[in-house]
Amino acid sequence: MREDIEKAIIWLGHSSMMIKADGKNIFIDPWKLKNFDDKADIILITHPHYDHYSENDIQKISTPKTYIYSCKEVISKTSLKNKQLVEPYGDIINGDIKIKAFPAYNINKDFHLKKNNWMGFIIDYLDTKIYISGDTDFTNEMRQLSVNVAIIPIGGTYTMTEIEAADFINTIKPDIAIPIHWGDIVGTKENAEKFKSLVKPPTKVVIK
Repeated sequence: MREDIEKAIIWLGHSSMMIKADGKNIFIDPWKLKNFDDKADIILITHPHYDHYSENDIQKISTPKTYIYSCKEVISKTSLKNKQLVEPYGDIINGDIKIKAFPAYNINKDFHLKKNNWMGFIIDYLDTKIYISGDTDFTNEMRQLSVNVAIIPIGGTYTMTEIEAADFINTIKPDIAIPIHWGDIVGTKENAEKFKSLVKPPTKVVIK
């Protein structure tokens, strides 16, 4: 795994992330970006809810060369010209970066239905696999994951709680776990700290 992976992963608040790989900036679910100068080479949108798909924020970071990958609802609406529809288990190749879409859905609530084909993403670069789960519960598909870094929601209400998220992490045992989907709308730093206390070694929890 890349030794500098923690520095390459930047949390922008709520569920927004930026990952630097192969000299590219990969943004996931950019929302409420403030005074941000970095431009996106790749934008990944997990699903069309307003706190994940924000055309206004996409415009702040996009250039004529920016590519966006997402579900049908986002692809049909975005103004970006370089766009590609992706569904769960679909593959994206961009230079040396390989990205696979992965199912994301609720199993005990109806905010994110499996039939919608919404998703998370697994970014594979230099033998490091980074899983960004999207808004999801702990599903059966997730039990089979083998990744180095897991970036997952812990805020509850619409996604896993910190307890459910810790159960997931303790099941797949990644090297690093990063809790997100807190600090705005739902979830607090206390939830993130409780998640950290519940995760067992050898996984390292990084609260950004």
